[in-house]
Amino acid sequence: MDKRIFLPQSEMPTKWYNPMPDLPTPMAPPLDPETLEPLGPEKLSVIFSNAIIAQEMSQDRWIDIPEEVLDVYRIWRPSPLVRAERLERAIGAKCKIFYKDESVSPAGSHKPNTSVPQAYYNKMEGVKRITTETGAGQWGTALGFACAQFGLDCTVYMVKVSFEQKPYRKILINSYGATIYPSPSPATRTGAAMLEKDPDCKGSLGLAISEAVEDAATHDDAKYGLGSVLNHVLIHQTITGLEVKKQMAMIGEKPDYLVGCVGGGSNFAGLVTPYIPEKLAGEKIQFIAIEPKACPTLTRGEYRYDYGDMARLTPLIKMHTLGHSFMPAPIHAGGLRYHGDAPIVCNMVAEGMVDAKAYFQTECFEAAQLFLRTEGYLPAPETSHAIKGAIEVAKTAKAGENVVFLYSGHGMLDLASYDKYMTGEMTNFELPQADIDNALKECPVI
Repeated sequence: MDKRIFLPQSEMPTKWYNPMPDLPTPMAPPLDPETLEPLGPEKLSVIFSNAIIAQEMSQDRWIDIPEEVLDVYRIWRPSPLVRAERLERAIGAKCKIFYKDESVSPAGSHKPNTSVPQAYYNKMEGVKRITTETGAGQWGTALGFACAQFGLDCTVYMVKVSFEQKPYRKILINSYGATIYPSPSPATRTGAAMLEKDPDCKGSLGLAISEAVEDAATHDDAKYGLGSVLNHVLIHQTITGLEVKKQMAMIGEKPDYLVGCVGGGSNFAGLVTPYIPEKLAGEKIQFIAIEPKACPTLTRGEYRYDYGDMARLTPLIKMHTLGHSFMPAPIHAGGLRYHGDAPIVCNMVAEGMVDAKAYFQTECFEAAQLFLRTEGYLPAPETSHAIKGAIEVAKTAKAGENVVFLYSGHGMLDLASYDKYMTGEMTNFELPQADIDNALKECPVI
């Protein structure tokens, strides 16, 4: 069997899958933070395009992908599904291991799957600029790329610790024509207030979201673009799982285990949610979500309503949360440092459809180095968590079973992180329960 399984471009999915109609229990609605009533679409129009709002609230199982979006997708899609035979041999696995390689996109990650449609819908509605936040920089890079495709300006607020750790990611974002600020920044009221309170603040995704939302809400020609968490983002990402279905069918196989890292939940959900109908029909397929012990949202957070950002500018959404005021440790997997998770993923966890596990960052970097030395490719720090999870599953999986994980991005711009690991300077951090308890005290009581 050929190690790399390529789907003909003519077979690329032309519709996204919307998992909401198939969830075993209905989604808890987002709430207006002022009235605590279910949020109406008019409240979201300040920061989102009408098409995005419609998808966010859609109950249609299938959503057409616009031809203009498919045209950009064709630059790199369909992405390959790869058999990791050398990794199998290295760990003595009896099963087969596959990975869906999303690192082949122009931005080097899965993120353009949603940045491209978001840029397109905003362009069609006359928006001139999109604002956003980014953790490790993958999302900021992806939105910069997408805005360049459709002639839009782009403003990125990058969590300061990642801004300092990953200078080449910043350069790439600038190269696409986007403007980038380290968050907290003096460019917004939210950022300036944090800097006055703590001039050395290293930032968080919740804080960067606050800055980006404030920017969009205070400028008539701008809208906000989100790289994870919300329903429309997860819908766009289902193109990965839909392609995996076709690719596995090409070789007469089905997955027994689907593994992905989780920060906000988009890459994981994009892989697993197209398999919800099969799982509910009784097929024995396990969904396994991997997160860092430094930010254990699914494994130790509370399932409750909370804000999506630190400044409490966003609607209240029901999710597993560590508290919107949570300030994460500066681990190198910047994209996994979010205090909450996608409501769709959290709904699935609460229903027992997903197994969540957490690991230390040095364990994940060890797994990434094994992958590099066997399969030859350098993973992003976030992806190293999925690799660690897949290896642990594969060690006990039986002959004839298949483990599939999402290779969400390459690590070529994360070499400084690998240097910290190889020189022994990388440390582990396990979030104290007291920190979680203190942050949760600031969550609204509903």
